[in-house]
Amino acid sequence: MKFGGTSVGDGSRIMHVAELAKEHKDSGNEVVLVTSALNGVTDLLLKNAKEASETGKTSTIKEFIADLTKQHHQAAHDAVTGRKANRIAEIVTKELDLRIEELEKALIGICYLGELTVRSIDYISSYGERLAAPIVCGSLNSLGVRSRSFTGGEAGIITSDDYGNARPLEISYSLIKERIEPMLKDSIPVITGFIGESEAGIVTTLGRGGSDFSASIIGAALKADEIWLWKEVHGILTTDPRIVPEARTIPVISYIEAMELSYFGAKVLHPRTIEPAIKHGIPVRVKNTFDPSSPGTIIVKDLKQSKDIVKAVTVIKKVALINISGAWMVGTIGVAARVFTTLANAGVNIIMISQGSSEANISLVVDESHLDKAAKAIKAEFKNGIIKDVVQDKNICVVAVVGAGMANTPGVAGRVFGALGKARVNVIMISQGSSQHNISFAVNEDDATKAVQVLHKEFGLDGEK
Repeated sequence: MKFGGTSVGDGSRIMHVAELAKEHKDSGNEVVLVTSALNGVTDLLLKNAKEASETGKTSTIKEFIADLTKQHHQAAHDAVTGRKANRIAEIVTKELDLRIEELEKALIGICYLGELTVRSIDYISSYGERLAAPIVCGSLNSLGVRSRSFTGGEAGIITSDDYGNARPLEISYSLIKERIEPMLKDSIPVITGFIGESEAGIVTTLGRGGSDFSASIIGAALKADEIWLWKEVHGILTTDPRIVPEARTIPVISYIEAMELSYFGAKVLHPRTIEPAIKHGIPVRVKNTFDPSSPGTIIVKDLKQSKDIVKAVTVIKKVALINISGAWMVGTIGVAARVFTTLANAGVNIIMISQGSSEANISLVVDESHLDKAAKAIKAEFKNGIIKDVVQDKNICVVAVVGAGMANTPGVAGRVFGALGKARVNVIMISQGSSQHNISFAVNEDDATKAVQVLHKEFGLDGEK
């Protein structure tokens, strides 16, 4: 079970998490608990690390450390109960103080050095989880459940040294099994999400969605029956409820559908999160911490052909379109390869690609923040005149229609674009992979909300078939 930052937002919420874990343990399950940092703490750690490197003010660090100590001490006291509450809170706060002292030394060191390396960022940002885990552990102990807390590295998550986006090494799976499995019969291990350590023992982080990724790695290593991701939502929804209030929870979804949704803007899961689960065929369940009786969404390996052709409609904002065109592109070998290599070297993330059979243009969707450097890099690469125009458009969004039932079902694209045509939504660019699980297209930013609403209704995702 992994609990996100909102789920462990403060001491009372941590107590709720401990009670949930105990309830499942008492029902005869073996439980491992993976925790995120307290709500907002990681952002504050990164903000103060950045300020320390830029301003060098140790006084600001002292203030931040005082606030951080107060927040976590309060959480420790609020998270424990029973006749041993004071004793347990004292043990937890002593451990917190040792870790906060290490953190303070690191931040002051950054003040003096005036430099913040990627390795330092991983070290500083790891403290959110490293401070949360002892509190969760103390809360379980106060409920009479044996528990011990581990950092990701102590649990056996050994990674590459790609700071900020580390990958787990294969040895992690045997180490986790060796270190954690013997404890499961009579206790609940609490493991920090998001962080691991390199083979040299240096703290690393797993990037966006890192705590979910940790849970997936640990679940796969232990051959868990299921991996549960507890969040503040009811599961994976048919679309963003802020766009369509009638959006519903999807009860069952396949791995491939969940990954397509996460690639195209649904923030419930990061695509890498479920890779270890996929590899080992373990179902992943997304549940709401604040409504535990709700079944949530279960993500499974294969689905029988579903009557629901489309499962969800999602939208990516803050993207931009680049259209590359020129008559000399036709029949010239290697143009696309040069475009993609140039953008990769410039550190540009390409979200979507489309090329007409005429070969006279290539359309790309990139992160909006990458637009300027992408356009500059392409213009610099093709100074010889093969490409005539590089046209940019910031006012776009990408809408994706996702569903395994779309494969081998004739007429889905016709319904999608027919419905958009009736609603007078102009489609700028279209892309569909050979898997047929996803049709994605770019529209003007002003049309994005209408496009999602129209398609959600067209495929009966609001319950109206």
